[in-house]
Amino acid sequence: MKLVVQVKLLPDAATEAALRETLALCNRAANHASRRAFATGAKGKTSVQRLVYGELKAMGLSAQPAIHTARKVAGAYATLKANLKAGHYGPEGSKRRAKAEKTPARFRKDAAQPFDDRCLSWQLDAQTVSIWTARGRSGRIPFACSPAQLEMLRAYRRGESDLVFRGGAWYLYATCEVPEPEVYEPDGFLGADLGIANIATTSDGVRHAGRQLNQVRHRNRRLRSRLQAKGTKSAKRLLRKLSGREARFAADVNHRIAKSIVTEAQRTCRGIALEDLGGIRDRVRLRKPQRVTLHSWSFHQLGSFISYKAQRAGVPVVYVDAAYTSKGCSACGHISKKNRPDQATFACTSCGFAEHADVNAARNIAARGVAGWAVSHAADDAA
Repeated sequence: MKLVVQVKLLPDAATEAALRETLALCNRAANHASRRAFATGAKGKTSVQRLVYGELKAMGLSAQPAIHTARKVAGAYATLKANLKAGHYGPEGSKRRAKAEKTPARFRKDAAQPFDDRCLSWQLDAQTVSIWTARGRSGRIPFACSPAQLEMLRAYRRGESDLVFRGGAWYLYATCEVPEPEVYEPDGFLGADLGIANIATTSDGVRHAGRQLNQVRHRNRRLRSRLQAKGTKSAKRLLRKLSGREARFAADVNHRIAKSIVTEAQRTCRGIALEDLGGIRDRVRLRKPQRVTLHSWSFHQLGSFISYKAQRAGVPVVYVDAAYTSKGCSACGHISKKNRPDQATFACTSCGFAEHADVNAARNIAARGVAGWAVSHAADDAA
């Protein structure tokens, strides 16, 4: 499986200036290549490279950075095509979709740039790297990382590394090919229900998040509203800073929740059952305050964190149909809207079973995980 190791670069002033020039040059070249590709309809990696390679070289890029810039442009158009097909830019005829289809892909002046081992070399024992820049090859740039990250780089680093400028600091994102452990045969499943009042609830009755995290989100939302209404340059600058802070906060919380769920499943030799939440933002009908909360929290990110951490640990993961998991009784299976007298309570009108609503939903998810695993493996055995 592919994992990304993030290391922080510690350049001196002269090297930092060279890195800034390098990103600016590469992204200026990428914007030129994007306009040419858009005008000619050449969107594949090979066709874009053939179209603009000489032009990018003339702009000051050496051979490998020119190739990677052309491939970055082709990758942007491939992503755009996939997003259009998935409906992420709205339906056919919408203004947002029309704008995306009728304008070339654009790159920020400090957008990330990929490098391979021909234009970037690692000295892992010394914890330094040497990078091609617009001013020529840099000297050895120190980098900082944890001992575990260093060992992963030493053992598994493969392919490209991305130069990233974020939050006033420089980073390298290195791709590592880590061998996957064999998935064990689960002794049951741990169900995980993702929600709004509680970000994640397991079938064991463990509820994650709740009041403190929601308070942070609501405080940030109120602050964003005030800053957007103010509209000054300083307000916009603070909004950008707040956006990055909230994204880091969400990622940290999601990492900790995912680690807790995967660790518990691994400890008890169970698999993990998750709802298939594809298109949840389009399906769910909520009051406006709840809609804001739904759109502001990254459920997809939490699910992906659980998935990749489980994959690293050899824990099996299954995705189940989310229909009626919140309205069905985990004890008798009876489904009714009346089983939910309020948001937090589940009380079955058929058998009288009562439980926290999120815990009941998580148990339904766990049961569907067991059934789904059995069906899929029966099909494999038959084949």
